[in-house]
Formats: sequence, C-alpha cells, structure tokens
Amino acid sequence: MILVGDIGGTHARLAILGSGGRIARQAALESRQYASLEDAVAAFLGDKRRGAKVTRAAFGVAGPVVDNRCVATNLPWVVDGRAIARKLKMGRVTLLNDLVALALGALGVPRSKLHVLGDAGVPRKKGANVAVIAAGTGLGEAILVWDAVSGGRWVPSSTEGGHTDFAPGDDVQADLWRFLRATYGHVSWERVLSGNGLGNLYDFFRQAKGLPESTENAQTLGAATDRNALIAELGLARRSEPAARAVDLFATLYGAEAGNLALKALAVGGVYVCGNIAAHMVSVLDRGLFRKAFADKGRFGPMMDRIPVALVLDTDVGLAGAARVAGAG
Repeated sequence: MILVGDIGGTHARLAILGSGGRIARQAALESRQYASLEDAVAAFLGDKRRGAKVTRAAFGVAGPVVDNRCVATNLPWVVDGRAIARKLKMGRVTLLNDLVALALGALGVPRSKLHVLGDAGVPRKKGANVAVIAAGTGLGEAILVWDAVSGGRWVPSSTEGGHTDFAPGDDVQADLWRFLRATYGHVSWERVLSGNGLGNLYDFFRQAKGLPESTENAQTLGAATDRNALIAELGLARRSEPAARAVDLFATLYGAEAGNLALKALAVGGVYVCGNIAAHMVSVLDRGLFRKAFADKGRFGPMMDRIPVALVLDTDVGLAGAARVAGAG
C-alpha cells in the first residue's frame, strides 16, 4: 500500500493510492487538531489497513526538509521520515518540501484545470526552467530546473523564498513596510502574501490609512472564525473599502513576487500559481494587477511579458507530486 500526503499549516491532505497510482481514498484533516504528523496519519489510516502494510510513503511538508527531517514553519511539528516509519511500522518514508510536491504535481495538471493569466499561454512542458509559487497559510516557492545535459529532465529545487525581505514597490507599499516593521521587525514576503498577510493588508488600510469600515462588517469580522477568508469575501464583492483595497494590493504583490521568483530562476518556461487563495481570487487576479506587477522589472519587462503564468485549480496537485516521489506517478 502506498500512502501520500500534502501537509500544510491548515490542512493535512492524505491519500491511499490504488492501482495505476490513482487515489483510492483521501481525507483533509485539520493539521492543528493533531500533535504530530504520526498522529494525523494514524487517525487517517485507522482500521482501514485491514492487515495491509504501507510499503512506501511520501509527504510534502511545509518547511525546509534536510536529511529527511523537517521542522514545520507554521505548525508546532517536527516531522522525521525515519521516526514515522518506525512508529507506524511502515516501509520507506520520504519527506519533500510541499512546494516541490506542488511543482512536480503541476507538471501533470490537464489544461482544463489551469487558468491562464495574460496572453503568454501555458507553461512549457520541457526545455526551460519553471517556477512555482503558492500563498496559503504561508508563502511557498520552488523551482523546476530543466537539465538538458542529462538528456532532458526536471530537477526540483525547494526554497524558503517566502521568508526573504519584502521590497516595497511604491510609496503606499513603503508605508505598508513601515507599518509591518513596527509589528514584526523583519518583514518577509510571507507577511503580505498568505492568509494572515491578507489580514495584515486589511489592518494597514484600516489603521495606517484610516479607511472606514461599516459597523456591520466590523462586527462580522470581529466574530468570524476565519477572519482572513471573510476579508477576501468582502473585498472580492467590493462590500468593504479597506477589504477591497487589501485584495487589490494582494494581487499586485503576488504578481511582483512571482515575477521576482521567475527572474531569479530565469523561469522562461513559465510560472504555476498554486494554492486555495489564488483559486478563490481568480476574478481579481484576472483584472491585470498581477500581470502588470509581474512584468514591472525595468529593462527585463519585455522578457517578463512573454513568460506564461497559469493558476492551478487542481486541489490534489500536491498529492500527485508526492505520488511521483513515492514511485506511483
């Protein structure tokens, strides 16, 4: 039996693979309801093993993976592949960065589950580097390097680019940087491009820029179990001025950092944008703010205009990437 997982700060998506690498059973567990990945996996498997042993497992984990071990960034977990195999009596357990899993999975996503931004087409399937970015609980980034020397193959490279320094692109963004620096000290891209990042942008427009909010919206936000999701909803529907400004700035910043990643990786093959936030914000990302900021790279603007960008709308893409590493895809 082969087990795969896409482990984020909010959800731990787990699946058992059947014949041909197809998903036979899957579930999305709330990560913080469990003390460890071992506990989440044990709860998922339950008595469903029916005597069958997990012979191979691969988990994409949100955090840096070194020597098959990961200290999760946005979860109080230390994930160790060897420890999981030992405690749960499994065969080989492989850990990989969650963005590497998304990157490998994105290569197999059908055209019907891609939403193209701009008119540069879809990312190339071979012949050039490709970048992957995903804003969720945190901000993840990865690169697929095209190795032509070895006959043509993808070499995935994980990064922790989401924790690099946020660089403001105009006066409003400079004010945002100062606002966030007073709270966090170091201001990374993850502080503006994530679920909490959207909340930070809303607070900036409310507190630093003084934009008014209706009493009804303020009360609803104060009682919300997922404040950031409600900010996105209000902003997309244009029912709140600070939320609408936050959503628009989020789209601009997302494009700017996606362009930074593409430029650093020379990802002329294209950029895949993954994650639930992008999937729920298609309408605002389509308005042109993302692509405009993506291409705003001075002398390299014309080259950036030609780089394909596509939103990945397949929620199982991380599981598909983990399956490739487990040897089932």
